[in-house]
Amino acid sequence: MKEEERAPAPPEPRTEPPGTPVRTAAAARARARALVDARWNRVGRPAREEDVIDLLLVVSELVTNALRHGGGLAGFEMTPVRDGIRLAVRDHRDEAPAPVGGPAPLPAGHRVGGYGWPLIVRLARQIVIDRLPTGGKTISVFLPVRTAGGPA
Repeated sequence: MKEEERAPAPPEPRTEPPGTPVRTAAAARARARALVDARWNRVGRPAREEDVIDLLLVVSELVTNALRHGGGLAGFEMTPVRDGIRLAVRDHRDEAPAPVGGPAPLPAGHRVGGYGWPLIVRLARQIVIDRLPTGGKTISVFLPVRTAGGPA
């Protein structure tokens, strides 16, 4: 087969070089997608798209909350584990997000906040908020990533 007849290799996902700090929600989502591709999609056991969407939503919301409400993003870490991804986002403010209310409607005129934190609480597991001795906090969560065609 001639060189020009070969199909081109699929492009590698565009990500920042390893070790580059994440500064935006878009960069965090790109890093999360690249991790899923490397850990699940390239080894013949593709991740369920529903789980990837949940991961990308939570990544985006945590980073956006750190940027908007946490005095800026101080750290972003993802660790793949056997059944998902552990995510930790650090910011510069000590205040924890407002608790998410129950199923009862809020009193008229009362607003707890936006949709980001309730979305995180709904989609993530093992949510831990650690206040740091030097100031700020880390919000750590676990997000399951199952393989396509596996148990729901």
